[in-house]
Amino acid sequence: MPHGDYRYEIRRDGRVAAYEDLRLTPDRLTGVRRAAEGGDRHEVEAEIDSDLLVRRMVLRYLRGPFSRSAVYEGGDEFLRGALIAMGSRNDLVVKLGRFREVDGDLILFKALIIARARARGQTWFTGRVAILDPNTLIASAHKQTYRQREGSDSIWIYEPRMGDSETIELDHRGVIVRRRDNRGTETVLVSAPDAQPEG
Repeated sequence: MPHGDYRYEIRRDGRVAAYEDLRLTPDRLTGVRRAAEGGDRHEVEAEIDSDLLVRRMVLRYLRGPFSRSAVYEGGDEFLRGALIAMGSRNDLVVKLGRFREVDGDLILFKALIIARARARGQTWFTGRVAILDPNTLIASAHKQTYRQREGSDSIWIYEPRMGDSETIELDHRGVIVRRRDNRGTETVLVSAPDAQPEG
């Protein structure tokens, strides 16, 4: 994927519910998702290595005067972190899967997961992914499936859990241009480096 600034709109029932503004550089992925009418903010700063794997993450959740933050370090087998909220600190440890995938709950994390699968020559994989909850900032590991739709190298199906599915559409560079889930939520690319906005 090209380095630079990205913006996505998250739409529910045809109305913009939230925005994601992100920046990708050779060693960092940063972004914020904010509600269209104020309220929650989910912020992530992730350091990534040359294999596009997350090495370190700083996360923040803000809602009015309330905030919490977390810092996670990725190792070979575990994601270790500390959650700070209301003056208290909790240490957390999550075992990573064999591909060491981490999802900070912004759309470019899914693009990186798919990019690594394609680099491995995979059109389908099921594995453990460390998921960061955007509200609690607590990490947990879940088995998830990513698979390329048969007959199309630009459409991937993402199954976060049993009974749920999302369709992810990529352009020729691996940039996600559209994402739809089975509950009617749609995420649409508005701007990207050297890319035209989607409708």
